[in-house]
Amino acid sequence: MTQTLAQRLAELDDAFRGDLTPLSGGDSGAGVWRLEAATPLIVKRDRPERLAGEADGLAALAAAADALVVPRVMALAGDLLVMEALDASGPRDGARLGEGLRQLHAATREPGADHGWARDNACGLTPQPNAALADGRDFQRERRLLPLVRVCRDRGLLDAALAARVERVAATLESWLADQPPSLVHGDLWLGNVLFTPRGPAIIDPAVYRHYPDVDVAMLSLFGDPGAAFHEAYWDGRRPADWSRREALFQLYPLLNHLYLFGAGYRDGVARAAARVLAD
Repeated sequence: MTQTLAQRLAELDDAFRGDLTPLSGGDSGAGVWRLEAATPLIVKRDRPERLAGEADGLAALAAAADALVVPRVMALAGDLLVMEALDASGPRDGARLGEGLRQLHAATREPGADHGWARDNACGLTPQPNAALADGRDFQRERRLLPLVRVCRDRGLLDAALAARVERVAATLESWLADQPPSLVHGDLWLGNVLFTPRGPAIIDPAVYRHYPDVDVAMLSLFGDPGAAFHEAYWDGRRPADWSRREALFQLYPLLNHLYLFGAGYRDGVARAAARVLAD
């Protein structure tokens, strides 16, 4: 397979010649290789629609994230995506990551714009519907929480009581969460999708759309913590008084997604997040 892939890459571009080393594909299920060409590259092989969504997201972030590093897309050809390989040997600079993410969200905030994206994409292996809605509460309810409640119920991963609690969270958003102009969000910004390069913090493997910027900040703290320097730089003294509740809300979607993908081990996390939202 590696030999066939090498031949395809060479036919795609003469600069794509070199040794291929298989890498872990993470949660996405994609085949991933490092290509030791004249310029080191990353090669992904996956379904064309998934790769097209990733390339679209990388291009959007690269155009907007002036203070963050985003890998350049070198080629997209059906089931192959070729990207710049990043050097992850830089210092762990949480403050610079926080400042860069704050600038991205502020620079892309669009009053009057809809929440969503022009195309659907994927979060891990899960298809991610992005059809636009004018109100962010509607989008969080109809495009994020309720679709995953339904599929998790169908798989027997949510009992009726817990499903009802998440549905209550979705139904009562207007009672406490203000609508606001959407920002461009990475969409899957757990710590594994952050690299610290000599050029500064980098963000990879996006699932972009326009929504509350809380999406990215909540995700960064779900499976780890980016550190106090990150939070200080990101919030810059403007952390919302109800952040604990907002964080729990925007962690519900990735927790439901992990429940759907990986099973019952994430049920307690879903229950705790729903309880945090409903307790306030």
